[in-house]
Amino acid sequence: MTATTADDVWHLLGELAAAQQETERRFQETERLLREQSQETERLLREQSQETERKIQATVEENRQINRQLSQQISNLGGKWGLFVENLVAPACETIFLARGMPVHQVSQRVRKRQNGDTLEIDVLVVNQAHGLAVEVKSTLSVEDVKDVVEKLSRFRDFFPEHDQRRLYGAVAGIGIDPGADRYAYRQGLFVLAQSGETVVVLNDVEFQPRAW
Repeated sequence: MTATTADDVWHLLGELAAAQQETERRFQETERLLREQSQETERLLREQSQETERKIQATVEENRQINRQLSQQISNLGGKWGLFVENLVAPACETIFLARGMPVHQVSQRVRKRQNGDTLEIDVLVVNQAHGLAVEVKSTLSVEDVKDVVEKLSRFRDFFPEHDQRRLYGAVAGIGIDPGADRYAYRQGLFVLAQSGETVVVLNDVEFQPRAW
């Protein structure tokens, strides 16, 4: 067996020191790479976060723009709807009275009363000394709408006791009418008004007998 000399020991120590230095160098290199990777990851995350924020802000602004446009369209629609009621439906309601020899004293729109937390609104109300006509106006009249009107008329005097001495009739008006809704309204004793070209006409025939509420 060969004896280990001092030179051998110093040689081994030198190799060990070199190995440690190489390990340290690799460790530092690994740390450097990890730092760079971490910094790159943070940079990418910041960029992604900024891009996400930009997209969110763009979406918010787009939604605001859409809401503004919808509000404007609703406002325009409300104006057109008011003109439809005022210029076409209200005059046709007067015709119902005049055709039966009854004078018209007052035509009111959007008559509303609140009572015990509940609200009842009449789109058009035509009255004279002895009679009243409550009219519900719909864009498209359905059977369910007619049922709602009948129920509303049954509560009319609870909200409008000032009309107790008047004989109350009901009417429904629609720009469009679902199949069967007009016949159902007729059978319920309601006048039925429908758009015809540039006017609104009463669909009830001369034999119609209106129901009084």
